[in-house]
Amino acid sequence: MKVTSGAPDTRVDSVELGRAGESLPVLQPTLGSAMIDVRGLHKGSGRYTFDPGLTNTGVCRSAITYVDGEKGILLYRGYPIDTLVEHCDYLDVAWLLLNGELPTAVQKERFVTDITYHTMVHEQIHVIFRGFRRDAHPMAVMCGVVGALSAFYHEDLDIFDATHRKNATHRLIAKMPTIAAMAHKYALGQPFAYPRNDASYAHNFLHMMFSVPCEKYEPPAAAVRALNAILIVQADHEQNASTFTVRSVGSSRANPYAAIAAGIASLWGPLHGGANEGVLQTLDEIGTVDRIPEILRRAKDKNDPYRLMGFGHRVYKTYDPRAKVLREFCYEVLDAYGKRDDPFLKMAMELERIALEDDYFMERKLYPNVDFYSGIILRTIGFPLPMFTPQFAVARTVGWAAHWNEMVADPEMKIVRPRQLYIGSPERSFVPVGERIGHEPLVG
Repeated sequence: MKVTSGAPDTRVDSVELGRAGESLPVLQPTLGSAMIDVRGLHKGSGRYTFDPGLTNTGVCRSAITYVDGEKGILLYRGYPIDTLVEHCDYLDVAWLLLNGELPTAVQKERFVTDITYHTMVHEQIHVIFRGFRRDAHPMAVMCGVVGALSAFYHEDLDIFDATHRKNATHRLIAKMPTIAAMAHKYALGQPFAYPRNDASYAHNFLHMMFSVPCEKYEPPAAAVRALNAILIVQADHEQNASTFTVRSVGSSRANPYAAIAAGIASLWGPLHGGANEGVLQTLDEIGTVDRIPEILRRAKDKNDPYRLMGFGHRVYKTYDPRAKVLREFCYEVLDAYGKRDDPFLKMAMELERIALEDDYFMERKLYPNVDFYSGIILRTIGFPLPMFTPQFAVARTVGWAAHWNEMVADPEMKIVRPRQLYIGSPERSFVPVGERIGHEPLVG
């Protein structure tokens, strides 16, 4: 296929569509690769495209986030991720993702107030928690509780009303840390900790996670800074699986609570948000420093199915820019909690050092990724393993909400309805039950 570069709607000369002179337009982005607009392909050629996983297919126009995996670039609305972590808190970034610009002082004050005074959940939601088993995974609990929010705020479910969309968006951002912390407390059998209106977003999340009524809790400043950084770097990441899930569900005009509950379910998968749990599980398997050479040998052996979690990334082919940001916070938190000599964390840091000096890892660009450092930070702060992915869901809620809002306002929005390459039986005649030949069922 020969593509002529140029302005948007440049024509493609070499695709024959059955009618002389017909071709496909090329759409030019602000950054990144141009895309061939295939919407007219079937009409002209009678054919569809085939792209399992949609890894080569654009599904929308978006102005929110840009990722360049080859160069290690992550931009939110044009701002590099390290710049935002250095100068902003999570609610600055939330406003940016939702509105396209960083807030003014007045806008920030109003936004913080709005989020702060929506952090409590309806008391009847406490009853919903009691319907779950105590040992339920908190992600399962969050899926149910977030989906149930539409039953509590059904008066604001007109998705084409801008005020309703704003109210739902602010509620979700405000209440997600509360719901996640409640899932944690419920599993422990501890009383729920109500949010504090005098605390920052990250500080308040830590308070709800770890405070108890019988004693005062004040998180170390290093923990607040590190969690704020984690929340920012996890806030959005272009058209990942959970964001596409939110867009897909939302394309049917489902309410935002249902769409984001679906996003939580998608994030739960071990190939997505569950990967940060996998990092700690891998480190637990290694156990001690003296086992690192053995584990690295297994990771390099192409005949061994073992996978070393926490290194490499599907998108980034260089050092993950989010990992670069979190690395410095990782060491700051270890010092604040006096954990530099903790055997487990010492082993993790030694694994990082060896991998960064190993030719095999360097040649294949298998650098420590964001999950490696976020996992160590969260463990040091005190997050139990099952709460790693719920914390990710808290961070990603604003990204999901931004994409949902963008999609609803997009005049090109259509219900998601991909095609398939059918490989089943052609049309055949019905066989009476007594004449059928037995076969092994596809599903037992």
